[in-house]
Amino acid sequence: MARRKIIRITATSLLVLLVLVTAALGGVGWYYSNELLKPAEALPQRYPETALGLAGKNLVLAESKLTTLRGTFGVVWPGGAAKVGDVSSNEAGRVERPLLDGTAPPEGTKVRIETDLYDGNPKTTLGLVYSDVAIPGELGDMPAWLVPASNQDTWVITVHGRGASREEALRVVPQLHGAGLPVLLITYRNDPGVPKSPDGLYHLGDTEWHDVEAAIHYAQGQGAKKVVLYGWSMGGAIIGQTLARSSSASAVSAVVLDSPVTNWTQTLNLQAQNRGVPTWLTPVAEVVSGWRADIDFDRFDLVANPPALKPPTLVVHGSADGTVPAQSSRDLAAAANGLGWPLQYVEIPGADHTSGWNVATDTYRGALGDFLTRSIGAKP
Repeated sequence: MARRKIIRITATSLLVLLVLVTAALGGVGWYYSNELLKPAEALPQRYPETALGLAGKNLVLAESKLTTLRGTFGVVWPGGAAKVGDVSSNEAGRVERPLLDGTAPPEGTKVRIETDLYDGNPKTTLGLVYSDVAIPGELGDMPAWLVPASNQDTWVITVHGRGASREEALRVVPQLHGAGLPVLLITYRNDPGVPKSPDGLYHLGDTEWHDVEAAIHYAQGQGAKKVVLYGWSMGGAIIGQTLARSSSASAVSAVVLDSPVTNWTQTLNLQAQNRGVPTWLTPVAEVVSGWRADIDFDRFDLVANPPALKPPTLVVHGSADGTVPAQSSRDLAAAANGLGWPLQYVEIPGADHTSGWNVATDTYRGALGDFLTRSIGAKP
């Protein structure tokens, strides 16, 4: 009798433990699925760096991994923005960078380093003529900027990354415009001022590709015969699904991917490591995210599940990317020949996420120009 009682107590204890462990894992999965799926405006904005005032014409920042990156970057804080040049000095924890545009934040202000250099539209930031246009999508009209150019046959459609904006693409617009290519800088569902998805969540490319397809239809309606898709970060995942699932994929003559997500599992593993979370929890986050947003994570692995249509593609990735692993792009480049995918891979040493242009502008511009000339015959 006593033995049966002990067994019952042990079984009950194990059941309780199992319930507690399951609840804990579910809580962790829910937390990280929020980080992954909730639009940026629904999450608190982070300003991890500290401005230390001005030294002559230089903005001084507290030393960190991002404030010491070589190149040209944006600096933003609540209510302000500026542009800074390459590091001019780094001593005693104080990093000085030339203040190129904007005003310096007050000393002690918490700021964020961004690869976006421009805060505004193509006219105010680049001096380029543009039009505000509305792209009819399945959820409603989506605002976009159209920068016209001499070549009406081939358009470039830019697809920004998760939590970014169409301003992300402004860095490359002068080069694209100079090559004679009209540029359509689009928004997609859950961007500020754009219709929300029915559940209010990002789907990591699993539904957003419909918005890129709508942009292709819009460009075709304006006379475009071919398009170049140009995406950053999650924009790469969206483009991958456009190639794989859109009936309009045949209109895509070339693709440019900057720090693209080509494998969400590898990306989540890296972000788990960054947070000190065991990578064995990644499947939990995937299960919860998949359940909440009906996402099949396997379909995003472009090595295992490449699109049927594989236009010439340029992939640029920074070796020091702490958000989306460069290894994913290396894996895709290594597999490209076997997949029948004409793909060129350029890795920028020391560049973090989507910062290849900022860190090595000449290298980036050279690779982009050569690729556009070879793939679509754009003028250099």
